[in-house]
Amino acid sequence: MAQFKLDLQLFAGEKTEPATPRRREEARKKGQVAKSGEVGTAFLILVGFLTLSLLGSFLAANLQDLVRHFLQSLHHWNGDQKGLQAIFLVAFLKWAVIVGPILLSLLLTAFLAQAVQVGFLSSPEVLQPKLSRINPIEGFKRIFSKRALMEFFKSISKVSLVGYLVFSHIRNNLQRFPNLCLSDLNQSAALINSVIYKLSLQVGLFLLVVAALDYWYQRREFEDSIRMSKQEIKEEFKEMEGDPLVRSKIRQRQRQIASKRMIQAIPSADVVITNPTHYAVAISYKPEKMGAPQVVAKGMGFIAQRIKEEAEKHDVDRVQNPELARALYQTTAVGEEIPAELYPAVAEVLAFVYRLKKKSI
Repeated sequence: MAQFKLDLQLFAGEKTEPATPRRREEARKKGQVAKSGEVGTAFLILVGFLTLSLLGSFLAANLQDLVRHFLQSLHHWNGDQKGLQAIFLVAFLKWAVIVGPILLSLLLTAFLAQAVQVGFLSSPEVLQPKLSRINPIEGFKRIFSKRALMEFFKSISKVSLVGYLVFSHIRNNLQRFPNLCLSDLNQSAALINSVIYKLSLQVGLFLLVVAALDYWYQRREFEDSIRMSKQEIKEEFKEMEGDPLVRSKIRQRQRQIASKRMIQAIPSADVVITNPTHYAVAISYKPEKMGAPQVVAKGMGFIAQRIKEEAEKHDVDRVQNPELARALYQTTAVGEEIPAELYPAVAEVLAFVYRLKKKSI
């Protein structure tokens, strides 16, 4: 039977992994977030007509006052320009009182609809000019893309269903409209307000369902668009944590610097305690500066041999004490004072070294 070898590297470039937090943050900085314009539309319709319903009497009274003021002012206007300006100024202020609450509620709704989806986002990169936006080839790709096709069918479906809701609602109330001409103004306004309110509520709820589905779709598309391949995740990890080879070289360089400092500190040592071949620990004790003897250098193998050679070069005494050398190497770091339990053994070695120095003098 023929055997086939499968090269797994062929699949290394496939974007099968969820985006990392860093990729999500980079996409957010570029303005790439999951959001649906339908959410804002649905909330604007619902809040707008709810505001009109709640403030209907207030708005109607102010509108009547505006019309009354305008007609009375024009009736008493003497034809001068300043008088006309005063009339329009007062009319504008009254009009602002009418439309102000509606515009404010819509502005807050639009802001909250975006904040709920993407939070508070500021992306200067979106405002930067890009040649790809005016590239006709890229433009055709966007027009005939999967996303554009989905938006087209969504718009057709939405217009058709909203049109059907409006048509059916008007048809159900069609017999009530001829009576409007026989009713007074308040009754006619109440009837129209009732019909518009119910219609807007139905349309708003329908668009809210559409918005929920569209947001789910947009979020799924966004997650697919920022997916990463295994190789991209590895490259990102290298960038964040550093290349292992570079880290290895840095650690090697740090060890070299530490070893050089140890070798430079050996001339100041009082004694080097050896194993005699495997370990070497250099001890220094300056009573006026130190509370206890310190380890200024230590090492095993090749480094131990370097320490002994440097000690011999600078006439630093060497004492063979395998157990003490091993204990100092395992318990005390370079630059630290020796532990209290080793005081007697180290003191004995230092006393021996000091006696040798006195005899040589």
